[in-house]
Amino acid sequence: MEFPSSSMLKRTLKAPATQGPAVQPMAMLVFELLNGVTKVHLNHLLVTGIGSYAAHTAMGTFYDKVGDLADSIAEAYQGLTESLLSYPTSVELPQMKTAEDCVAYLRSLYDQVHAVQESCPHSEIKNELDNVKTLINSTKYKLIFLK
Repeated sequence: MEFPSSSMLKRTLKAPATQGPAVQPMAMLVFELLNGVTKVHLNHLLVTGIGSYAAHTAMGTFYDKVGDLADSIAEAYQGLTESLLSYPTSVELPQMKTAEDCVAYLRSLYDQVHAVQESCPHSEIKNELDNVKTLINSTKYKLIFLK
C-alpha cells in the first residue's frame, strides 16, 4: 500500500493575522466565557431572598460547566487554525447581586456567542458554541421560572 506524500496530508491555512473576522472575536469570547465563571460565581455567592436557593443552584451549574466549554472551544479553534489565540490582559468584573442581574448578563453573553457563531465558517466550532448557548438558555430558564 502506498501512502500519499506528507505534503499532501497537510492542510493549508492562512496565517493568523489574515484568517478573517473570527480570530479576534473568538479570543474575546473565550476570554469572556472564562471570566463568566468568576462573574457568575460571585453572583452565586451574593444572591439572597425568595428563590435564592434555586438561583444559587442554577448559577452553580453554569459556572461549573462554562469553563470546560470555553476550554473546548479554545482548544478546537487553536487546533483547527494551528495558531494560538491572543487574549486580553485585563477584565472588568461587574457586581451582580440578583438573579435578574445574572439573567441580563447571560442575555448579553448569548448575543456575543451568537455573533461569533455567525461569523465562524467551521461547523465543529459552531457545534461547540451551540453547547454554550444551550447552557445559557437552560440557566436563564432556571433563573426566571424556578423560584
